[in-house]
Amino acid sequence: MVGGKGQATLVPRRCTLSGFTLEAGGSDGIAIQSLAPGTTLIVQTRNSQYRLIVLDGDHQDVLVQGGALFPEATAAYLQGASAGGSLVRTGWIEVGLRMELLAGPRRIVTSPVRSVTIENLPPRLYGFQPCA
Repeated sequence: MVGGKGQATLVPRRCTLSGFTLEAGGSDGIAIQSLAPGTTLIVQTRNSQYRLIVLDGDHQDVLVQGGALFPEATAAYLQGASAGGSLVRTGWIEVGLRMELLAGPRRIVTSPVRSVTIENLPPRLYGFQPCA
Protein backbone atom coordinates (compact mmCIF):
# COMPACT_ATOMS: atom_id res chain seq x y z
CA MET A 1 0.00 0.00 0.00
CA VAL A 2 1.33 3.46 -0.80
CA GLY A 3 0.98 6.15 1.85
CA GLY A 4 1.10 9.92 1.51
CA LYS A 5 4.08 11.64 -0.16
CA GLY A 6 5.02 8.48 -2.09
CA GLN A 7 5.99 6.50 1.03
CA ALA A 8 5.09 2.82 1.19
CA THR A 9 3.13 1.64 4.19
CA LEU A 10 3.35 -2.07 4.90
CA VAL A 11 0.30 -3.79 6.36
CA PRO A 12 0.82 -7.15 8.07
CA ARG A 13 -0.70 -9.88 5.90
CA ARG A 14 -3.02 -11.06 8.70
CA CYS A 15 -4.58 -7.58 8.76
CA THR A 16 -5.80 -7.83 5.18
CA LEU A 17 -8.95 -9.65 4.13
CA SER A 18 -7.03 -12.09 1.93
CA GLY A 19 -4.43 -12.73 4.64
CA PHE A 20 -7.05 -13.36 7.29
CA THR A 21 -8.89 -15.72 4.95
CA LEU A 22 -5.69 -17.72 4.43
CA GLU A 23 -4.88 -17.72 8.15
CA ALA A 24 -8.42 -18.73 9.13
CA GLY A 25 -8.59 -21.44 6.48
CA GLY A 26 -6.81 -24.04 8.59
CA SER A 27 -8.41 -27.31 9.49
CA ASP A 28 -7.58 -27.23 13.22
CA GLY A 29 -10.82 -25.77 14.46
CA ILE A 30 -14.50 -26.36 14.89
CA ALA A 31 -17.70 -24.61 13.89
CA ILE A 32 -19.92 -24.22 16.93
CA GLN A 33 -23.00 -24.47 14.66
CA SER A 34 -22.04 -28.07 13.87
CA LEU A 35 -22.30 -29.16 17.52
CA ALA A 36 -25.34 -30.52 19.32
CA PRO A 37 -26.57 -28.82 22.50
CA GLY A 38 -24.77 -30.30 25.50
CA THR A 39 -21.47 -30.85 23.68
CA THR A 40 -18.59 -29.92 25.98
CA LEU A 41 -15.34 -28.48 24.60
CA ILE A 42 -12.01 -27.89 26.31
CA VAL A 43 -10.20 -24.94 24.73
CA GLN A 44 -6.57 -24.49 25.72
CA THR A 45 -5.19 -21.04 24.92
CA ARG A 46 -1.65 -19.78 25.43
CA ASN A 47 -2.60 -18.40 28.88
CA SER A 48 -5.72 -20.25 30.06
CA GLN A 49 -8.02 -23.22 29.74
CA TYR A 50 -11.76 -22.89 29.15
CA ARG A 51 -14.63 -25.36 29.26
CA LEU A 52 -17.47 -24.48 26.90
CA ILE A 53 -20.84 -26.21 26.89
CA VAL A 54 -22.90 -25.63 23.76
CA LEU A 55 -26.37 -24.38 24.64
CA ASP A 56 -27.52 -23.50 21.11
CA GLY A 57 -24.96 -23.90 18.33
CA ASP A 58 -27.13 -22.20 15.70
CA HIS A 59 -27.24 -19.04 17.85
CA GLN A 60 -23.65 -19.51 19.16
CA ASP A 61 -24.83 -19.57 22.79
CA VAL A 62 -22.48 -21.32 25.23
CA LEU A 63 -21.70 -21.64 28.91
CA VAL A 64 -18.05 -20.81 29.50
CA GLN A 65 -15.90 -21.45 32.56
CA GLY A 66 -12.17 -20.94 33.01
CA GLY A 67 -9.43 -18.38 32.78
CA ALA A 68 -9.32 -15.44 35.16
CA LEU A 69 -12.61 -13.95 33.92
CA PHE A 70 -14.90 -16.97 34.20
CA PRO A 71 -14.38 -18.66 37.60
CA GLU A 72 -17.98 -19.91 37.39
CA ALA A 73 -20.00 -21.09 34.41
CA THR A 74 -21.27 -17.98 32.61
CA ALA A 75 -23.68 -17.65 29.69
CA ALA A 76 -21.92 -16.15 26.67
CA TYR A 77 -22.19 -15.64 22.93
CA LEU A 78 -19.28 -17.07 20.95
CA GLN A 79 -18.54 -14.45 18.29
CA GLY A 80 -15.85 -16.57 16.72
CA ALA A 81 -12.15 -16.68 15.89
CA SER A 82 -9.98 -13.69 15.10
CA ALA A 83 -6.37 -12.68 14.76
CA GLY A 84 -7.08 -9.94 17.30
CA GLY A 85 -8.29 -7.36 14.78
CA SER A 86 -11.68 -6.49 13.39
CA LEU A 87 -12.13 -9.59 11.18
CA VAL A 88 -13.90 -12.49 12.87
CA ARG A 89 -14.54 -15.98 11.51
CA THR A 90 -18.06 -16.16 12.91
CA GLY A 91 -18.98 -19.16 15.05
CA TRP A 92 -15.54 -20.79 14.91
CA ILE A 93 -12.90 -21.76 17.43
CA GLU A 94 -9.63 -22.05 15.50
CA VAL A 95 -6.16 -23.12 16.61
CA GLY A 96 -3.75 -20.19 16.24
CA LEU A 97 -6.50 -17.57 16.41
CA ARG A 98 -8.10 -15.87 19.41
CA MET A 99 -11.51 -16.81 20.74
CA GLU A 100 -13.93 -13.88 21.00
CA LEU A 101 -16.86 -14.03 23.42
CA LEU A 102 -19.59 -11.65 24.57
CA ALA A 103 -20.68 -12.14 28.18
CA GLY A 104 -23.32 -9.53 28.94
CA PRO A 105 -21.80 -6.15 28.06
CA ARG A 106 -18.21 -7.50 28.18
CA ARG A 107 -16.27 -8.47 25.06
CA ILE A 108 -13.56 -10.98 25.88
CA VAL A 109 -10.70 -11.79 23.49
CA THR A 110 -8.51 -14.69 24.62
CA SER A 111 -4.88 -15.38 23.91
CA PRO A 112 -4.34 -17.59 20.82
CA VAL A 113 -5.95 -21.04 20.94
CA ARG A 114 -3.49 -23.94 21.20
CA SER A 115 -5.98 -26.83 21.10
CA VAL A 116 -9.68 -27.65 21.01
CA THR A 117 -10.86 -30.98 22.38
CA ILE A 118 -14.36 -32.41 22.48
CA GLU A 119 -14.64 -33.59 26.07
CA ASN A 120 -18.20 -34.83 25.98
CA LEU A 121 -20.85 -35.47 23.37
CA PRO A 122 -24.49 -35.53 24.46
CA PRO A 123 -26.14 -38.95 24.24
CA ARG A 124 -27.89 -39.65 20.94
CA LEU A 125 -31.13 -41.48 20.91
CA TYR A 126 -30.85 -43.41 17.65
CA GLY A 127 -34.20 -44.69 16.47
CA PHE A 128 -35.94 -43.18 19.49
CA GLN A 129 -39.57 -42.47 18.90
CA PRO A 130 -41.54 -40.67 21.60
CA CYS A 131 -44.67 -42.32 22.92
CA ALA A 132 -47.86 -40.92 21.45
